[in-house]
Amino acid sequence: MDYLFTPATQALLNTGNLVQPTAKTGKLLPAARDPVTGEFVELAKIFYPSTTGTSSSRTVLGLLAKLAGGGPVQPLVAPVYVTVAPLQLAQTHQGFQKIYRMLNSLKINLAVMQATAAVFGLGAVSSTVLSAVNLNQVLKIREDAKHQKLKIKGGFIDLRHIVKDRGVEVIQQIFKVAHDSSFQMHRQKLVNGYDTFSKAIKRCQSALTLPDLKLRNSEINSGRDMLFEALKIYDNPSLLEGLCSAAQLRQRECVWAIEQAINVTFHLQRAYGMVSDRLLELQSKIRQDLLTVVKGCQSEPELDFLFPEVTRILGHDLSVIDFWRTEADWMQTLSPKDQHQLASLDKLSGESVKSSVYTTFTVLAAEPSLYDTLKQKSHFLSLRDQLIFAVSPESRRGYEFYVSQQAIATGYQALAASNWQEISDLTVANLYYFFQIREHSTGNSPNEDELETPYWQFPTTLKNELNYSK
Repeated sequence: MDYLFTPATQALLNTGNLVQPTAKTGKLLPAARDPVTGEFVELAKIFYPSTTGTSSSRTVLGLLAKLAGGGPVQPLVAPVYVTVAPLQLAQTHQGFQKIYRMLNSLKINLAVMQATAAVFGLGAVSSTVLSAVNLNQVLKIREDAKHQKLKIKGGFIDLRHIVKDRGVEVIQQIFKVAHDSSFQMHRQKLVNGYDTFSKAIKRCQSALTLPDLKLRNSEINSGRDMLFEALKIYDNPSLLEGLCSAAQLRQRECVWAIEQAINVTFHLQRAYGMVSDRLLELQSKIRQDLLTVVKGCQSEPELDFLFPEVTRILGHDLSVIDFWRTEADWMQTLSPKDQHQLASLDKLSGESVKSSVYTTFTVLAAEPSLYDTLKQKSHFLSLRDQLIFAVSPESRRGYEFYVSQQAIATGYQALAASNWQEISDLTVANLYYFFQIREHSTGNSPNEDELETPYWQFPTTLKNELNYSK
């Protein structure tokens, strides 16, 4: 996460006439402060960093950021109005409005995610159906819902007229799911859960209008209790039964939205320590859920669906949540005077954070091109593992060890890397499957006919690299 100040403020920061404070974790904070008077002078916009020239470029996620070249943070399921002041200063009108929008964005996110999941229904679906509600489509649907161009009923959106240009197969799939008795039971649970969630959001929003602090907190507590009820419904493992990996991801995204709404209620009550702890747990939960979903991916069409969305969540949503957590930690160190001053600055900044977070799809344009490039150099199993590496970098270690051992044993000495930090995820995964195939073909494992990707299907560039290194 990077921060963008106005040119004048940045110039003063460069000369030391202003300073950028740091959190207790050592991370820079999105504010410029006068070191002499101690006053804050500007809040920054939030931007996604370019990783060109950094070691992180070896990862799938790093490549995405490199292709994007830096730009506005555009989260998929995280709240899009995270900013320094309005979350904790609910007493200002500006704060009211931003908290309303933040809670509404989570409510819209949940409805969009479960509506697109309903297109899948239970069981496997075709690539045509998957592409009808992919990342690009979801962002467009969410934007239409945000501007009230779409009606949300029972937590679902009728997508038939939106996806009608995607072909007859998609419309037939929606009709099929709508008349599937098994899915109707699944759908009814979500209708009940969304009703509870929606009522909880309205109660929390209404609580902000109460001038009496004690009464306000009581109403927020009641709203939070309802959010926990909704979470219990959505987080039930039975809702994942019979779903393909794409639909499972959508289901988990609903859970994350509710978790974040709960954290907003704690933040409103200035329980910053609780917020920080819960956000840390949520980050871990998101990674674990993503890992489970990606490992369960069984087909290339599903991976085509998952790849852009998972990289977006890793690069943008987790960054926003991390910023939110840093902010909560920071708030614990600020005096009431500092918090009041930040609120004044935020009021002056107007919609600056909104424009920097929720804008055009500049980064989105890079994601399909990145994936298409990787597909030309790899294959399904390798690509799936590269995505696993992005979600869980420690997962690479077993692959690195296997490649080193096999390279030494088979005479490919040049492939026994001494510094794996310089080796891309693409190369590690491809080499792993090269040696797997070689091991299988020598009779140490099932024969090559049982493999999904025999050696001759590997990219020519990789085969040339292997032949040269021997």
